Amino acid sequence: MKKIWKKPILPIASISLASVMFVNAIPETPVQAKLNIQSQVQMKNHLLPLGTPNLQEKRTSMNLAPGVKYTKINRGETSSKDFYTVDVAFVETQKHAKELLGNLKKDGFNRAHIIKELDRAVDDRKKGPLGYIVRIGQYQLEADAAEMKNKLSEKGYSGLRTVYTGEDGEKTTGPWVVNVLEVDQDRFNGHMVPELANDAVTGKETLTQIADRNDAIAGVNAGYFVMGEKDGTPGDLAGIFASKGQLVSEAINGRSALILSSAEGKANIASVSTSIQATSSDGAVREVDGLNRKPGLIRNCGGVGGDTTTELAKHDFTCKDGSELIQYTSVFGEKTESGDGMEVVVNHAGVVAEIRNKRGGDIPSSGSVLAGTGEAAEWLRDHARQGMKIQVKSKIIRDGKQLKLDQTTSMINGGPRLMKNGEISINAVEEGFHWEEDPGFYYRFGERRNPRTLAGIKENGNLLFVTIDGRAPGWSVGANFEESAKVMKSLGAVDAINLDGGGSTTMTVGDDRVTRPSDAAGERPIADGILLVE
Repeated sequence: MKKIWKKPILPIASISLASVMFVNAIPETPVQAKLNIQSQVQMKNHLLPLGTPNLQEKRTSMNLAPGVKYTKINRGETSSKDFYTVDVAFVETQKHAKELLGNLKKDGFNRAHIIKELDRAVDDRKKGPLGYIVRIGQYQLEADAAEMKNKLSEKGYSGLRTVYTGEDGEKTTGPWVVNVLEVDQDRFNGHMVPELANDAVTGKETLTQIADRNDAIAGVNAGYFVMGEKDGTPGDLAGIFASKGQLVSEAINGRSALILSSAEGKANIASVSTSIQATSSDGAVREVDGLNRKPGLIRNCGGVGGDTTTELAKHDFTCKDGSELIQYTSVFGEKTESGDGMEVVVNHAGVVAEIRNKRGGDIPSSGSVLAGTGEAAEWLRDHARQGMKIQVKSKIIRDGKQLKLDQTTSMINGGPRLMKNGEISINAVEEGFHWEEDPGFYYRFGERRNPRTLAGIKENGNLLFVTIDGRAPGWSVGANFEESAKVMKSLGAVDAINLDGGGSTTMTVGDDRVTRPSDAAGERPIADGILLVE
């Protein structure tokens, strides 16, 4: 069924240097049709800093509502120098790389070679190369690279990756597809709010579904979240989340977040931490390890209470703790996570109304449930008896100072920070995007080009939400951290943050998804989105 606009669209302006041809183009949507029929005006003094300066760039824009502008940018073209290949391994030392190269030659793979990766994270204190890539083959078709990968696998090699060199982070002509939403909060009479999938922590939805349910004029995917059960509660926000003054998920301590507040009159990006304590009427105090998640599994780490392997942020890693106290509120869903331990139900006045000797019970519409495992379960048995009072207080620290939540405050997790006070400032190591034991993680996540979702704040207070399509050779190659920061600066941001990207990167305008999914299965179900609603 053909989609139609739900909201009136104001006049459209268009900015272009030249039209660019792209392969694998997606079918024209109503949004694209409206953009394409407009006249084009040349502007040579404002180009994205992607690839070489002489690349062709086409910009088309439309006003979605007073104070809300959407711009689509197509830049560059496929490079004849880029190709598909197979990465056999990313290793830390040249010695290891040479040993692997020797083994490949013994097994008849004579065309393998070594690439030295010099680039490290900006805030990495170590010097010298990040590591060494052992790579083999040069193919125009991805299927041929996949065939080489299968041959290597049959010989016992593991950890193999089929890659496209245009995504390496080195010089390329692209192409790139960039979508930009700019919001002037002084002129926009609607609401800009984060929304949970299914209106609850548990479960996931596509951004298209979330936006449609809320009749949004535009939307973008938001923070990191738990994908599968082995890492916690699917749909749990893997970092801080607050909406309408309610703290829903604890922080990855020390990691950056986007903070929206009508009371403060502006948005900001800050390093945030949370401290949550339960105090019994008998005077006993116990740290609350987390909010609205499965006990024992801390996605992206950065928690408290002796988590292993670290209490520092560590991206795409799940830390563990066999002794946790977790608070559940009705926003989690109907029931708590089941398992060993115990639970107490606390009513709206803080009085213990029910005691359960196992986890997995109903969550009241008012009040909360405190679930304990290990030592935390013993604490509940001793200090949360029937009729006693338990008071839970949360403290949010923003850039070293306490932040008071009010009904207009929302917080969305992300990281790393990309810009601060008008300058590029990428703190990838500090925020856990570099694994000491596996430098290849940062190479794949931060140095290689991936789909990106970005948020920024201009000097005049306007908000920018930007997506860069990726993992789609011939359509868009994505961006690395440094390129993302430069894009935000060129668009006028003075502060910027990286949000969840990869297969999660999505933007909607009206009823249309204007981004191209990078997952083979199509648009990825996510945990939360940022919506513009009239």
